[in-house]
Amino acid sequence: MLTFDHVHFYYKKGQTIINDVNFTIQAGEFVSIVGANGSGKSTVAKLIDGLLLPKKGTVKFQQLDTTNPDELMKIHQQVGFVFQNPEDQFITTTVMDEVLFGLQNIRVPREEMRGRVDTALRAVQMEEYLEAMPHQLSGGQKQRVAIAAILAMQPKMIIFDEATSMLDPQGRKQVLSIMHELHDQGMTIIHITHHMEEVLSAERILLIHEGHLEFDGDPFVFFETMSVEKYQLQLPFAVRLRKTLQLDPPFTVNWKEGIRSQWSIN
Repeated sequence: MLTFDHVHFYYKKGQTIINDVNFTIQAGEFVSIVGANGSGKSTVAKLIDGLLLPKKGTVKFQQLDTTNPDELMKIHQQVGFVFQNPEDQFITTTVMDEVLFGLQNIRVPREEMRGRVDTALRAVQMEEYLEAMPHQLSGGQKQRVAIAAILAMQPKMIIFDEATSMLDPQGRKQVLSIMHELHDQGMTIIHITHHMEEVLSAERILLIHEGHLEFDGDPFVFFETMSVEKYQLQLPFAVRLRKTLQLDPPFTVNWKEGIRSQWSIN
């Protein structure tokens, strides 16, 4: 579905941001991309969507090349991008108009628009806010509207670039729940985050460090074999607890259930 083939990127020669990165993501995967601030992970996200173009190598989405202007337009129609700050995406005065705006841009027939708007807002539990002003919503609500605007365009992949970093715990929980519901429905999800607790339920982790791909694999293997502190990352609480208590077999996502399984705590 998505292929990075020997991708290099820099803003100025001699100041490489992404250095010879290779990976493939298949349709329906849930992939978390992690790394310290400045590691290049958000640059990878923008290269996926064609917001940036590689200086060397190729980025292809379903065999469409981001460097081909005609094909890039098709990529933009199939890859959704949810930013860290949802207000960066808002340009209209009501929730309905915000969701409609993207549909107008991709020339969806007018008779289909309202149905798509309603379906997208129901998916993020924001259907009651149709006439609300986006800038007056809470942080979590704003992010859900931003997601609805993407969903209405019916993409095949959605990139969440630090989409939970500005939210309170409740807002983060809601957005993560939406990500996993979409994934369960077959959507390909790329989740870029520095919250290590959030990557435990991913199918796969890509670690970007100083522009290089340092790890590509299972989250459990990542936390068992990589010295995450070296990359300015922290072990999730569940992993730290398991290691402290020396529990076997390992558990991570549902750490409470893991403890119960060891000591039959009710």
